[in-house]
Amino acid sequence: MEGMYSVYLVVMVLSLGVLAGTLCQVEDGSDNGTTAVYIVTLKQAPASHYYGKLRKNTNVFKHGVPRNRNHNPRNDSRSNQSSSSYIARVHDSLLRRVLRGEKYLKLYSYHYLINGFAVLVTPEQANKLSRRKEVANVALDFSVRTATTHTPQFLGLPQGAWPKAGGYETAGEGIVIGFIDTGIDPSHPSFSDDSSLNSYPVPSHFSGICEVTRDFPSGSCNRKLIGARHFAASAITRGIFNSSQDYASPFDGDGHGTHTASVAAGNHGIPVIVSGHHFGNASGMAPRAHVAVYKALYKSFGGFAADVVAAIDQAAQDGVDVLSLSITPNRRPPGIATFFNPIDMALLSAVKAGIFAVQAAGNTGPSPKSMSSFSPWIFTVGAASHDRAYSNSVILGNNVTIHGVGLAPGTHKNTMLTLISALHALTNETTVATDMYVGECQDSRNFNRDLVKGNLLICSYSIRFVLGLSTIKQAIATAKNLSAAGVVFYMDPFVIGFQLNPIPMRVPGIIIPSPDDSKVLLQYYNSSLERNETTKQITRFGSVARILGGLKANYSNSAPKVMFYSARGPDPEDSFLNNADILKPNLVAPGNLIWAAWSSLGTDSVEFQGENFAMMSGTSMAAPHIAGLAALIKQKFPSFSPAAIASALSTTASLYDNNGGPIMAQRAYSNPDINQSPATPFDMGSGFVNATGALDPGLIFESRYDDYMSFLCGINGSSPVVLNYTGQNCLSYNSTINGIDLNLPSITIAKLYQSKTVQRSVTNIAGEETYRVGWSAPYGVTIKVEPTRFCIASGERKVLSVFVDGKMNSSTASYGRIGLFGDQGHVVNIPLSVIVKVAYNTTTNV
Repeated sequence: MEGMYSVYLVVMVLSLGVLAGTLCQVEDGSDNGTTAVYIVTLKQAPASHYYGKLRKNTNVFKHGVPRNRNHNPRNDSRSNQSSSSYIARVHDSLLRRVLRGEKYLKLYSYHYLINGFAVLVTPEQANKLSRRKEVANVALDFSVRTATTHTPQFLGLPQGAWPKAGGYETAGEGIVIGFIDTGIDPSHPSFSDDSSLNSYPVPSHFSGICEVTRDFPSGSCNRKLIGARHFAASAITRGIFNSSQDYASPFDGDGHGTHTASVAAGNHGIPVIVSGHHFGNASGMAPRAHVAVYKALYKSFGGFAADVVAAIDQAAQDGVDVLSLSITPNRRPPGIATFFNPIDMALLSAVKAGIFAVQAAGNTGPSPKSMSSFSPWIFTVGAASHDRAYSNSVILGNNVTIHGVGLAPGTHKNTMLTLISALHALTNETTVATDMYVGECQDSRNFNRDLVKGNLLICSYSIRFVLGLSTIKQAIATAKNLSAAGVVFYMDPFVIGFQLNPIPMRVPGIIIPSPDDSKVLLQYYNSSLERNETTKQITRFGSVARILGGLKANYSNSAPKVMFYSARGPDPEDSFLNNADILKPNLVAPGNLIWAAWSSLGTDSVEFQGENFAMMSGTSMAAPHIAGLAALIKQKFPSFSPAAIASALSTTASLYDNNGGPIMAQRAYSNPDINQSPATPFDMGSGFVNATGALDPGLIFESRYDDYMSFLCGINGSSPVVLNYTGQNCLSYNSTINGIDLNLPSITIAKLYQSKTVQRSVTNIAGEETYRVGWSAPYGVTIKVEPTRFCIASGERKVLSVFVDGKMNSSTASYGRIGLFGDQGHVVNIPLSVIVKVAYNTTTNV
């Protein structure tokens, strides 16, 4: 299944190429060597860029921000078709001029994602194309698996959840996902509504609108992207809003919002082409769901709670079904409880309206209590890895292989190339004394082209790259200007433990992230230099190497594992760091090295600037995975409350990795794969999301708005705060409850004084089934669950009583689980965590 999309793409482009009549033959029929498919990208901007400018220039508004209800297909299709036809003719003309009289086959013209084409030619012909001034890059194509590109496969969607929804063509249909983020690039094909021949009506329950501005013109919305607004009043009031950089519109000038929206609901089968390399086809979790965007975050300053709350409020009014927030507060909310902050309370109102709210846990791990999402009505998602990895290696002339990263092609097979340090290739006018950072290869004018040409250039990677003061992209440009055969980056010894994501490169290249491995490279290089005994000048560069390349992914990693940056529980109840009786995170989902759509003008990542896709990591990427899967659950069970959706996701979560072992959690920022141990509920919540299982949970744990209000009113001194936020008086609630009494699909006891009885009620949404109950007790605690066996009819509700008894005094958290095992195959998983245990009074009377 994973390879199908690659095959289909080749068949499709071959058909288009033949129909376009671009098969050209040499008159004498000679064949000049083995042919292969190359992707050629041009320097000229693609059609979407030109067309975007055209729309901007023809829709200028001098007063106010016009808005329209636009749920129709884009009205620009004729112009777009005309533009693509023109660009295809330009491609044909270039091929005829360069490959005059020779045989070639143009497979496909890329006109929207990139300005370029795929062509079947010989290596010699590809070299001719690469020397043309119009050409930006020529890259050899290769067979790939659908690579989010790969997380749908890792989560089992093609074989499990999507078929249950009628296939990817209908997965999520009729469900609206709202995104509180940095906006969206409406021109991206991930949000086009013409990817299917089936009817695609806008849900009747949605009443949102699309703002119309100069950079978000009429026609930006369609039947896929059905709502788009921006909120910046607080920022404008503070005088920090920069309209030229932040865009006073729903348009995404950052990239983050476009990325998260496509993870959840991006169209299926969109080619991921970055730096001229094809990395597979992308799909959102719910590719048929509708997207509504509420921009409240901005590149230059982030965002403010006032604007975020306005966005949440508007989304609830518009009628979204799921709300995704890949944002967290900059600090822990002050006051009597963390739950009482504007964002969480606005989301409580959204939950009251039946909206499932999902939020990123935050990237402040791995320390305990680093959680940035607090409330029980919010579904909090941590980040885990998946099994795909990109690896790159450089083989030195002494047969030592050093591993590194870099989404780059390799050097010519079996050809060893000379290594030359940037510091040894300086012009006479340049010295380290005049430019201490010259070794980072940021300016080609500093180097001797004759020395570098055809060789591998060694550059340093320092903290300046981390801070954005230097970039890989600029170093690659330097290498190209000097005609280097490739680039090898070594890690500055002062950058200790920095975790480096794969970075795209248009030339052969590799980054060695380990300072120790970097020393091995430099020792080999320096020991191979030959110098004049008198002048000490270098007379010969003796070190050689070849780069294997890092474009092919492998899928053999043990996964999932909780990433070091993913925020951890326990859930802090207040600013004094008292623990809440609430499990956070709720679960983990793929969040590391995620390919997804990128804004054409996105600036959040310098290395992906100007690309249509980017690989990003963080809990920001994990949360929209859950938002998309929640849309699939809501589609199958339209009457499900937010708590029921949360329950379905939680109780079916997996506790094991793809090798059958326990899910591991990274424990340190430095060398995280060495510093890891089995994950606890405070690392991973209920476990790793099980997309297929969540669509058939068997039993659910239900909670309502009034339950959350009773919980809030039960917090000491909360009545005036509750009144301020909700307008409701706690006196209207006859009884209040503690966090442990909320009917959550988990049990968390912050302080166990000797013993406690906890009750949970389950409702059967499947057919009649008999369940047996099993458990494993946390260390220092005994538990008993009644009943130990029960039969439950469809729609029936049963109450479980859990007796928890402390057997020792301890302030160290311990963990157990309760399992409900149905005779029809349903398994319900309930994590049990006990933090402080007081088994007996240690005070002695004298």
